[in-house]
Amino acid sequence: METVIDYSSRTKTNTYTGDIATTFNANKSTSFINSYYDDEGWWALAWMKAYDLTNMISYLSMAKAIFNDMTGGWDSICGGGIWWSKHKTYKNAIANELFLEVAARLHQRTSGDTVGGESGPWHTSYINWANKEWQWFKNSGMLNASNLVNDGLNRRTCANNGLNPWTYNQGVILGALTDLYKVTGDSSYLSQAEAIADANNSTNIDDDGVLYEKGCEPSNSCGGDGSQFKGIYMKNLYYLYQSDNKQAYKNFIIKNVDAIWRRGRDRSNHLGLHWDGPFDRAQASNQSSATDATNAALAFSWPVSS
Repeated sequence: METVIDYSSRTKTNTYTGDIATTFNANKSTSFINSYYDDEGWWALAWMKAYDLTNMISYLSMAKAIFNDMTGGWDSICGGGIWWSKHKTYKNAIANELFLEVAARLHQRTSGDTVGGESGPWHTSYINWANKEWQWFKNSGMLNASNLVNDGLNRRTCANNGLNPWTYNQGVILGALTDLYKVTGDSSYLSQAEAIADANNSTNIDDDGVLYEKGCEPSNSCGGDGSQFKGIYMKNLYYLYQSDNKQAYKNFIIKNVDAIWRRGRDRSNHLGLHWDGPFDRAQASNQSSATDATNAALAFSWPVSS
């Protein structure tokens, strides 16, 4: 749904606002809460974007309710951070990156939310939650010496588990750090984001320099989750670009979308997993991921040529 909202914002269309409302109304009784904190974080981000698009306060209220539930995942194991799920078996990057990004964005959308304030869950402001999360995350060890974020922490030792640096783990943190820069004006957040982006753009790529999910693309085992990771990275790289205007990021986005359009689609304009080709098959997750990339390129008046 976030992909559709981004497209609507970029093209200034209200064509899909009814679909957004239908999704909300059909599921609001559950408050979009389940056993996995990362799932909740995706929904919170989506409803904030829906609020930005429509000014419907109920969407923002839902994002706040979801974040309130996410704070229940925080404890002192490994020095802090939230768990991936309510089963409390794994502290990983994506859940904590989403927690940080949601907190920072709620701060920007909540009047009177200040450092030391009590406007958020546990009588703690959203910006305090964001600061608390970033202080923990940057010292957790998940960000490795190569400026890439590994998947999570070893449950027994609380050390970096060395698992694959998925592209979405590099992406969501770009968005979160960009938000912290917007809130504080502290350029060190942008510097950290750029270090991660530069590492990803030179590591998680194929021989042509096109984004490549090395943890699953070679074996075609990305499934419904992994096939969305590259698009998540691209939308956050564009978000970073909006603040730092680094030409290399614009070039990277356009290069990837050109590859998708020329080599990663079929004659029916279905978009595949392999952005540099060959086209494999049409499915929703492949399509939404590639569309995240094309949404970013639309901002540059990206020229499409068949």
